[in-house]
Amino acid sequence: MAQITRLHHGPSEDTLSFWCPGCAATHTVRVSGAGAWGWNGSRDKPTFTPSVKVTWPAHPDAVEEFKEWRTERVCHSFVKEGRIQFLSDCTHAMADQTVDLPPLPAPYADEDLPAAA
Repeated sequence: MAQITRLHHGPSEDTLSFWCPGCAATHTVRVSGAGAWGWNGSRDKPTFTPSVKVTWPAHPDAVEEFKEWRTERVCHSFVKEGRIQFLSDCTHAMADQTVDLPPLPAPYADEDLPAAA
C-alpha cells in the first residue's frame, strides 16, 4: 500500500507545508533555522509547535464571487499528532472543529521529504 503524504517541502528546504481543509490551501511552517517551529519529525502524525496562524488582508473591492475576501481572513490552528484543531478566531467554517490532517492533493503529494533534523 502506498504511503499517504500529508507534508511536503514548502518554498524552501527548511519549510514544510500541509493541506488545510478550512482554507483549501497549503499552510507552511519553518522547521529548521532561525524562527523555526518545533516538529516531532513524523510524516504520518505531525505535530508543530507553537500554533499556526495564517492571515490574509481584506480586499474591499473583491468581486461578488469572492466577497468573503472583503474582510480580513484568519486561519489559526494547532497541529497535534496528525490532527488539526481549528481555533475560534478562524474566519472559515471549520472554526472550533478538530479534523484529521488530510492527504495532500496532487501535485504536492508527489514530493519526497527529508528526515527530521
